[in-house]
Amino acid sequence: MKPVICLIEDDPIMGEALVERLEMEGYGCDWFQRGRDALLPLQHKRYALAISDIRLPDLSGEDLFVELQRETPALPPFLFITGHGAIDQAVRLLKLGAADYLTKPLDIPALIAKVRELAGRHPAGGEGEPRLGISNAMRRIEAMLPRLAKQARTVLITGESGVGKEVVARTLHELAAAGQKEPFIAVNCGAIAESLMESELFGHERGAFTGAVKERRGAFELARGGTLFLDEIGDMPLSMQVKLLRALQERSIVRVGGEKTIQIDFRLILATHRDLKKMVEEGRFREDLYYRVHVVQIDIPPLRERREDILWLADRFLAEFAQGGGVRRLDADAEQWLIHADWPGNVRELRHALERACILSDGPLLTASAFTDAEEKVGAGEAAPTLAAHVAEAERRHILSVLAANHGRIAETAAQLGISRKNLWEKMKKHGIREAGADSIN
Repeated sequence: MKPVICLIEDDPIMGEALVERLEMEGYGCDWFQRGRDALLPLQHKRYALAISDIRLPDLSGEDLFVELQRETPALPPFLFITGHGAIDQAVRLLKLGAADYLTKPLDIPALIAKVRELAGRHPAGGEGEPRLGISNAMRRIEAMLPRLAKQARTVLITGESGVGKEVVARTLHELAAAGQKEPFIAVNCGAIAESLMESELFGHERGAFTGAVKERRGAFELARGGTLFLDEIGDMPLSMQVKLLRALQERSIVRVGGEKTIQIDFRLILATHRDLKKMVEEGRFREDLYYRVHVVQIDIPPLRERREDILWLADRFLAEFAQGGGVRRLDADAEQWLIHADWPGNVRELRHALERACILSDGPLLTASAFTDAEEKVGAGEAAPTLAAHVAEAERRHILSVLAANHGRIAETAAQLGISRKNLWEKMKKHGIREAGADSIN
């Protein structure tokens, strides 16, 4: 039987979003919008955890907690949600026996981590062939996608510019479509003038404004039955945020200049490189919309934090470019240069650098000089790597590749490499490879 959480939250948007996310994580959830409605259930039902807002319409979360302590001998752990101005009250609740508290606007990943800690349940991971990368971070993301494709209707993808947010979005869409021809409509909110955004998203009727010579369907209608991908959602003006929230809540739109309500059904994936929580605090992003779109968040780390993906990605890009010309490959110095570069533009910058090198190089072998200016030394002035260093890096790449193919299973990886598990562990330690779950394998 799955653990059940008691949620006490009077805000309908936030409550609905939290219920959806908790159920997706494998928990049952009883949601109450008034404190007194939760009294009897908390006294007579076995909950793994109680999550309660401190400010409730009928009594405070503190009063509810104190009354329950007085009447109920065994309470579940209590996790309180509070505004910044009520932290002193939250601290008082900790002294009374509450498990912990979180402040608004909620950091959903932090909330889920705390729920897992307090309720004692961890979601099962999935497996799949590497499509996004061979690093642990990207494999964990990829393992999440099949489950999200089946259950999630709203997903927020965050990360620096160029990390591959749209690639993750398209992968999620393909998994959800399961081979069916469903539309994938991508809209970059940062590239549309504010005056045109409403028409782009919702469409317009003929004669709605000067130049509207015929009716036009917007992105919401075009995505019906498929996926709508709103990139750079953090750049959407506040006036449009209100209209987006209404469309998401009602699952319907009205075209510009129209009166007819059009029902819509789609999967929504949003992406941003901005810190939406900070924008909420600064009043630049609506709090109610934040909770509505922040049901599930996928955070993609920058390329400099997952360097084992660099050469894996480079091989894929070079294979793509080879379709239009000759096959290119990297020499040892070029590999070392790519691995040690910072890549502030992330995967997008890596792709452009490889494409430029292919265009400007005459032969099939790409050297480090293809990626640097004429006066720039390989590795920003560092000495070229020794043969031993190159061999060690090749060994590390091969181990990572075989680990990825075997989904991190140590015994199978060691057998395929022709070495013992102990030898494999020693090599992983030497190369700084930490496989998810590896510490639990003897």
